[in-house]
Amino acid sequence: MLSAFLLWLGWPVHPAPLALVLLVAWVPYLRAEQLLTQRGASGWKVWRYTYLTLVLWNLFTTYWVSYSTLGGGIAAVVCNALMLSAPVMAFYHTKKRLGHLIGYLSLPIYWIAFEQLHLHWFLTWPWLTLGNGFAQANQLVQWYEYTGFLGGSVWIWATNLLVFGAWFGFTRSARPLADGSSPAATGLRLKWYWPALAILLPIGLSYLIGSQYQEKGPTAEVLVIQPNVDPFEEKFEGGSRFIPHTEQITRLLTLTEQNLTPQTKVVFWPETSLDEVYPEEVFSFNPNAQRLQLWLAQHPGIELITGLTSAVRYDSKETASPTARFREGTGYYDLFNAAVHLRGAAAPPEFYHKSRLVPGVEGVPPWLSAFVIDLGGAAGGLGSQPDRTVYKTADPNLRIGPIICYESVYGDFVRDYVKNGATLLGIITNDGWWSDTPGHEQHLQYATLRAIETRRDIARSANTGISGFINQKGEITQRTGWWVQAASRATVHLNTEETFYVRYGELIGPTMQVLAFLLIVLTGVLSQLNKKRLTA
Repeated sequence: MLSAFLLWLGWPVHPAPLALVLLVAWVPYLRAEQLLTQRGASGWKVWRYTYLTLVLWNLFTTYWVSYSTLGGGIAAVVCNALMLSAPVMAFYHTKKRLGHLIGYLSLPIYWIAFEQLHLHWFLTWPWLTLGNGFAQANQLVQWYEYTGFLGGSVWIWATNLLVFGAWFGFTRSARPLADGSSPAATGLRLKWYWPALAILLPIGLSYLIGSQYQEKGPTAEVLVIQPNVDPFEEKFEGGSRFIPHTEQITRLLTLTEQNLTPQTKVVFWPETSLDEVYPEEVFSFNPNAQRLQLWLAQHPGIELITGLTSAVRYDSKETASPTARFREGTGYYDLFNAAVHLRGAAAPPEFYHKSRLVPGVEGVPPWLSAFVIDLGGAAGGLGSQPDRTVYKTADPNLRIGPIICYESVYGDFVRDYVKNGATLLGIITNDGWWSDTPGHEQHLQYATLRAIETRRDIARSANTGISGFINQKGEITQRTGWWVQAASRATVHLNTEETFYVRYGELIGPTMQVLAFLLIVLTGVLSQLNKKRLTA
């Protein structure tokens, strides 16, 4: 319970950033596991304590998911804690069979290997990736431009293990003797300067990098709009106070008109601002699309990026994607949570399809479609695309990576936009599902880590949530209020340089997965050899 409390206490967001608490938050759990194994507790009993720790941490930190759907919130807490218990129990069995030294070294390896898996499989939910814990105190991790946010996970585990080793020592597990007495504890106790160095050196390096970094690149003026349409009652058909789509567009255009200047080059509207289903092949013939093209024609030099729900039809079952739906009279088609780039009638619209889909809401394998959680709009089994689209604008220096909502949680994913040439990252989102809870604040803060990893400015447009701007050091330079109609305008820098992380990609996660596989094989082999020795 103490570990769960400390993990929550160090997690964003709190009135004062307490991220350094994460560097010791696992020590109580490590001590509990040590005492349990010394007393000869079964693996089942150790798992029960492990799961209690993890389910409480998940509950304290992500309870707000239940504001959108109670069932989804319960599933997120219960199932994610269950999955996170797997790497911890792999550590328990490895320590039991390979000894305490290799065992404790295996813990960060297994954990980060799972975090890497959690970034890519269909149940992906990396919200509690340990490296995200420094989002509200990102001045401590300016070196994420080299390691990515998994570097923060390494730092947290390394420091926790060193503090634990200095405080309690890495004592070997030992069962009571035949006469009931306790054997003498043996093992290694570390000097306190090791954890002190592990804490201070990364912080010092971060402040050194941050103090020397300067914003890079030419500039451009960008405008982000926050229309504040209640996603439960106003935004989608069926809501008790549903606002017709044409009126929602009027609100967006009005807010935009009121805040434009002659220097504005790009305007961002939030996720699903255009929420009727727009077939992409005839998008330009839709009355709402024609209205936007006419508005752009009246404002030459302005380009618009907005979220929408789009559809693509396929000629046959053979050409349809695995996520395609079928309807009589329509045939096979995909629905997308998408972004579109509009540059006036002379240029065709450019679409980007959201690719990191929210599990249980958007990204649902066909065999799980019966369990879709409906959050309004186009839910369940949405299509996606394999590549990151970068929007080129009339300004050759301004190339935009469109990031839709949940995608901003993924460091390696966002890195691909920059690898494809993006000089500015634009996040469009709708964070109103979670009410005024830590959810929308955490989502905002996580984006600051993407700015550090890529050294790109970020423009953020939220329907209900927080809109604003983040600079290349991860500093939030402008932010709107919560649950208000607002607009935010800023001059952003357009960096073209690649960080080490952008250039070489995610190195820590795949390395840990290879090491984890080798450790599992070695643990399994030694376990079988021990069984044969006992039966011989």
